[in-house]
Amino acid sequence: MRTTLTLSDDVFLIARQLATRDRVSLGEAVSRLARVGARARAQAPLEAICKSKYAVLPARAEVITSEHVRRLMDEEGI
Repeated sequence: MRTTLTLSDDVFLIARQLATRDRVSLGEAVSRLARVGARARAQAPLEAICKSKYAVLPARAEVITSEHVRRLMDEEGI
């Protein structure tokens, strides 16, 4: 399906980076992001959806540090 979208600058940059990384079209990248968002929204507990615009992630056995974030950013080329 073909359509025209107006994207926020940050969303456009994320989609463009995904498209470049995965060697797909910008439209395919936006479609993938929309699917991921739709699945996450469908799986989020109702309380998380109603109380905040940010979903609460399940607890993990590790603390996420700035070093984790920097390493992932390096791996993703961000």
